[in-house]
This record gives sequence, C-alpha cells and structure tokens, in this order.
Amino acid sequence: MPSRSLPDGGDLPEVVTIGVSITVPEPYGSAIQDARDGHGDPLARSIPTHVTLLPPTEVPRDRLPDIEKHLSAVAAGHAAFPMLLQGSGTFRPVSPVVFVRVEEGAQECRVLEAAVRSGPLARELAFPYHPHVTVAHGLADEVLDLAYEKARAFHAAFAVPGFCLSRFDADEVWRPWRGYTFGRG
Repeated sequence: MPSRSLPDGGDLPEVVTIGVSITVPEPYGSAIQDARDGHGDPLARSIPTHVTLLPPTEVPRDRLPDIEKHLSAVAAGHAAFPMLLQGSGTFRPVSPVVFVRVEEGAQECRVLEAAVRSGPLARELAFPYHPHVTVAHGLADEVLDLAYEKARAFHAAFAVPGFCLSRFDADEVWRPWRGYTFGRG
C-alpha cells in the first residue's frame, strides 16, 4: 500500500474521483483479476482486486486534506482482522454482478464502511452495503452463470492490516494513492 501523503492538488483536476477499499493481497488479487479477464470483463485490469469501503465518489480537490485526516482517524481507531473469501454470490437480477463472498471479516467491513462513509465522505448509497469481491460485472447472463460456478471453488484467507484510498485517473484506471494502516490492537 502506498503510504505517501496526498499531493497538494496542483496537478489534480478541480474534482477528483476517489474510492476507499481493502486490497486483496497476492496471489489472490491476481487470481481474481485473471478470472475476470478470462470471462471477458473489460474492467478486469483497470480495477485492482478489492473489497469496497467507499464506492466511486467525486470530491473537490480542496477537500482532500480533510479527507486524509478523516481516513487517518478511521484507521487509527480500528484493528487488523482476518478475512476469508470463499464461494460465490450474485446481485442478479438487481445488478449484473457475480462476486466472491466475504465469509469472515464481513462485520468488520460493515463497521469500517460506516466509519469511512461519514464526516467529509458522508453520502447516500445506491444499494445497501454488502462486502464482496467482484469477479464479473455487466456481462451476458451465460458468462455470469459460468463465473458464478467457477467462483464457487475460490478460497483465500489473509489478514487485513488497513485500507487504501485510490483515485480514478483520466485513463480510466483505478490507482492506489495512499494506504492507511490500522492503529488499534
């Protein structure tokens, strides 16, 4: 996770699209990206494998220092926790998404998500929060069915030491921007 401070904003547009997530470590992150790519998901290589805590959110660049302070405080108030990703799920028919389930660590993700999505990052969500790792999105039904079947065998266990702030760049790729390590416990 990058740990540098955010830039002063001079080289940034007036409005920046950010997201906050838990990075799925290697080798699991690449395995899920490879699966997404294998299903023909055009977003496979432009989105690092993650569990979302804050979905894409546009913020004025002059709010970035407040956001950085907020995220530092959130991280300081939480402890590392174990995560188990296992099996498949889907949001169909509401949304054309197939995902790997968060079997252990889901409650910690819910608590973190609520803390992150407060203060300067308070916003409404289009759907109720449900921690997951996307393996296919917006593809034909038969491809989503295949992705669901293949993801059933997925299993990954790892420790979550913190979370990451990312930004959506002009080339339409999500890039990690700053890592936040948990400070409690």
